[in-house]
Amino acid sequence: MRGDTSVLWGDLGERTRQVLQAVIFEYIVTAEPVGSRQVARKYALGLSPATIRNAMADLEEMGYLTHPHTSAGRVPTDKAYRFYVDVVAGTGQMGRPDALRLQRQMASTRSDIDQLMETTSAQLAALSHYAAVILAPPLRQTRLDRIDLIPIAGDRALVVIATETGWGTSRILALDEAVKPAELREIARVLSGRYGGLSFQEIRTRVTDAAIPADSDRLERLAATLARKAFSSLWDKNLFYSGAIELLDQPEFAQIPAMKAILRTFEEKRQLIELLTARASGAAGVQVVIGSEMPYQEMHETSLVAAAYKFGDQVLGVLGVVGPRRMPYAKIVPLVDYTARLVSRRLTRLHRTESYT
Repeated sequence: MRGDTSVLWGDLGERTRQVLQAVIFEYIVTAEPVGSRQVARKYALGLSPATIRNAMADLEEMGYLTHPHTSAGRVPTDKAYRFYVDVVAGTGQMGRPDALRLQRQMASTRSDIDQLMETTSAQLAALSHYAAVILAPPLRQTRLDRIDLIPIAGDRALVVIATETGWGTSRILALDEAVKPAELREIARVLSGRYGGLSFQEIRTRVTDAAIPADSDRLERLAATLARKAFSSLWDKNLFYSGAIELLDQPEFAQIPAMKAILRTFEEKRQLIELLTARASGAAGVQVVIGSEMPYQEMHETSLVAAAYKFGDQVLGVLGVVGPRRMPYAKIVPLVDYTARLVSRRLTRLHRTESYT
């Protein structure tokens, strides 16, 4: 969970640590600079305001606190949050009511990966009160079992793709022309026969390289067109997110420029996908990226708490919470850790269930 910077926690005496933790806790709650009298009054440290004030001055010199020029109080720096994460936050535990809520919601999902990702991101956002992000697994190494095409209207169809692992996904496709239900069923039969048993990487190559002969009949032409549309998104990384609007309630993002920057990050998705992809190849367990540790300037007022989810020993994707730097890591770290392990178990259970049906 540690960041890239090396901090010698032993350099902080017990008294100084207590003051630092108190300032961090208070600032997390209030988002206002913290003064020595405030700490003395609200935290039973057994220290006078003068002693606390001296400790805060020492912490400022060491880079753990900063002193806004318009206030007599101090606020934590990224170095202080790193201390909090590495020393304090790892001792937190997932609350039983929240754990049971997550279990119930995930148990209600079918074998559709998209539904599982959407449910998970929504629940993670609701429980954290911040933005939840999930990088869904690309299916390039997964093999196709079958494809179904279900008419919705004359110019639209629902494509349902089932994999040999038992996981599935669905998309609504816009058709270039009206297609009869019987034609859709026949096209689905043709595509299942043509591509069943192949990995999506192999399907991609075949679909991309396939040329449509000029003398092809209507069904063959429709099958080729629908194959390109149906499979085109399955080898890309897909980002699910919920609760981005929750961030705008935080005072850090009350100013219009900060608000625009964070909303643009979620709208464009590229930076979030790159950030989560880097977490997938990083250290095991929960990873926390704080403020200035973010590789993108637009996200320097935020932190990311992320963990990979797996199928067996293979990392499939990453999920996490994006919030302000002062987020309560002692709550968010165990929440993200538990959710990642629950998603891993759910994917394994879906695979086993489908394997025996």
